[in-house]
Amino acid sequence: MKKMATFFEEKDGGVICNLCPHKCFLKNGQTGICGVRFNENGILFTKNYGDISSISMDPIEKKPLYHFSPGTEILSVGTWGCNLKCKFCQNWEISQEKPAIKVVTPDQLVQIALSRGSKGIAYTYSEPIVWYEFVLDTSRIAHKKGLYNVLVTNGYIEIEPLKLLLQNIDAMNIDLKGFNSEFYKKECLGDYESVLKVIKFAYDYGVHVEVTTLVIPGKNDNEEELVREFEALSKISKDIPLHLTRYFPAYKYDIPPTPVDELKKLYLLAKEFLNFVYIGNIFESEYESTICPECNTPLIIREGYDVKILNLTKEGKCKICGREIVRI
Repeated sequence: MKKMATFFEEKDGGVICNLCPHKCFLKNGQTGICGVRFNENGILFTKNYGDISSISMDPIEKKPLYHFSPGTEILSVGTWGCNLKCKFCQNWEISQEKPAIKVVTPDQLVQIALSRGSKGIAYTYSEPIVWYEFVLDTSRIAHKKGLYNVLVTNGYIEIEPLKLLLQNIDAMNIDLKGFNSEFYKKECLGDYESVLKVIKFAYDYGVHVEVTTLVIPGKNDNEEELVREFEALSKISKDIPLHLTRYFPAYKYDIPPTPVDELKKLYLLAKEFLNFVYIGNIFESEYESTICPECNTPLIIREGYDVKILNLTKEGKCKICGREIVRI
């Protein structure tokens, strides 16, 4: 649905969109890289306000979030469009194309969440940053109704719009697609420095942050580069959970899946810098479960989306040593 956008300025007979680092300059009738923000007679509009391509109740672990309200389900919704162009996108049917949609208002979406017994709403599947105005409006109403808000995002957003959005965001999973500038630019049309800045800002703001890196053989799996990523994240906080996820062929990539042994080696390297590291898409409990980094007590045992909470207090602390582990 068409709606006037925010964060733009008029310049030289066109408009500049200030939502993300692309800062697209759009003449009348032109659409940005995201495919949804466009200039109409000197005003920036969004095409996808209220447009929903996917809606489902999902385990929160599917986002993935392992340290926020574990073992619960959350209403998960997505739109269409994306401000990156990853050639390996797992959701390209909705991020790079316009699928069949239905339109809802922010109030209607909040009522759907309440009617399904969800404690919150996750903005996910495609890229919620290019759904900015709708997420902003919905998240405000959701908070007023006692729901929490989760953003699953590529993190490619400017700090000023991020500041406003984070006022009503409780948790984020941010995709950090590697630590190689050439890879980010060539394969995604982005840059990792901007995403790292967003991770730090969101964490310092007080939002719960987890990070996912999809490990692609021969593309972003260089050990030296990934060690620099692990070190950079640890400088923000050693407690940021990191999900190293197994890649499978998708969209324009036909590279074979990531070898599991390679992921396990990277897991051990990451553990030298970070307290909570997981491997996604291999479904081995040892690499999905949460162990207290202080006393080595098993706290949450995961087998796929089967979650057993063992030794956590209702405040999310280890029952044995009292260390803070999750946000409940």
